[in-house]
Amino acid sequence: MSYSDLIQKTREQSRALAQAAPEAMKGFAGLSRGVKESGTLGVKEKEFVALGIAVAVRCEDCIAFHVAALMKAGASREELADVLSMCIQMGGGPAVMYAAKALACWDELAAK
Repeated sequence: MSYSDLIQKTREQSRALAQAAPEAMKGFAGLSRGVKESGTLGVKEKEFVALGIAVAVRCEDCIAFHVAALMKAGASREELADVLSMCIQMGGGPAVMYAAKALACWDELAAK
């Protein structure tokens, strides 16, 4: 499955969850907006933090969403590689595997 397909599938599943658990998803959406719209860090920096956590916890769906958000926020592939290097330093072998997925996601989305 391509990362574009993964993002679309995850969005569809999230919409279904929002219908089944509307208050929980409204709360999560509000938390997400509040965190991104306040504080001293910009959206790009916050998305890099989120990507680092996604690599650490091995959430491929999260990786795809945060890579796409980073592209929208103006991040470069070089910045991505630098952050992924830090993920590898902190996470060892498993982080290598998921950092590679994040880079593959970037390359696929950038090619479109």
